[in-house]
Amino acid sequence: MTGPVGLGIVGSGFVAEFYLRALAEVRDHEVVALVARSPERGRELADRFGVRDVVASVEELAALADVDIVVVAVPQDAHLDAVTAAAAAGKAVICTKPLGRSGSEAAACLAAVTAAGVWHGYAETAVFSPAVMHAKAMVDAGGIGRVLTVRAREAHGSPHKHAREIARMGGGPLRGLGCHGVAVGRWFLEGATPVEAFAWGDRLDRDDVDSEDNAVLLVRFDDGRVAQVEAGWTHRPGLDNRREIHGSDGWLGVDETGPGALAAFAGQELGYVGEKAGSTRGWLRPVLDEPRTYGYHGQFAHFIESFRAGVAPRQTLADGVIDNAVIDAAYRSMTTGRWEPIDLSGLTAPRAEIVTDAYHRPAEREAR
Repeated sequence: MTGPVGLGIVGSGFVAEFYLRALAEVRDHEVVALVARSPERGRELADRFGVRDVVASVEELAALADVDIVVVAVPQDAHLDAVTAAAAAGKAVICTKPLGRSGSEAAACLAAVTAAGVWHGYAETAVFSPAVMHAKAMVDAGGIGRVLTVRAREAHGSPHKHAREIARMGGGPLRGLGCHGVAVGRWFLEGATPVEAFAWGDRLDRDDVDSEDNAVLLVRFDDGRVAQVEAGWTHRPGLDNRREIHGSDGWLGVDETGPGALAAFAGQELGYVGEKAGSTRGWLRPVLDEPRTYGYHGQFAHFIESFRAGVAPRQTLADGVIDNAVIDAAYRSMTTGRWEPIDLSGLTAPRAEIVTDAYHRPAEREAR
């Protein structure tokens, strides 16, 4: 491919805006259109980022001749329809995390792009964070010996309203945030396959959700190594993103939201300070250039480069299937109190049964 890659974005909300902020600093592409439920919101966002068209549906977006890749940037209950429509129109697909509300729904997304024979990428930002990628390069250089275990935590105290609805999300923070930790664990334990999961989760504090608000997951791989994933919605200060990689001859720690280049005391309200900020007044540590810090720049630069070269990217929808299958097993484990096998049949099934209620609420676990 010689010219710029034409992108069409499905969505005009929080994730879409982060994508546009990152893409403004990525080369060799043009965002030509976006899909918006609210024409007013869509037009405002399009004008702010120089996007030509605002359309009402994925089908209308995919019909545009200069859209090469459809970028799905809406909550996961809308992923399957969007991916299916884009693939049916012969368009390449990039889909945000988690790929679906269950492993089966994620597998149906993979089946759609596979049947259509289109290029696809899975927008799992955690493995495109500059700090995480640097840590991986150090691991690959042998700096800490053989990786033995990985610990990944992601938590905050301000879930979006839609994220609190199990029917839309397929779970609570373990689905929406824990997918990052699963992806990080799999990447650093490269070459191993996740085989079983053991998890605890419960609602400890929040009365505005009927899912768990905290969860801990252990993922055992076929070579005996383990990843530990923590996720929660009760970390009031804001985002808490930490990853630890423990090796036979060393250790690496990444704290994406820890003390950085800027510390402040604000005597007055500042307005926006950072994603999921617990306060906009008092002692603050704003995260500088959030899209870059969290991996949005890195993922899109990689996706566009891979698409132009005609090669598969580092994260495809197959990765989204695996991560969702791990979390399905985790939710089963919350109910049974046992290690549960991870079902990876969705990677190869030509058609996947769509099961969107894989989640078991804490109350259901107690009843059993």
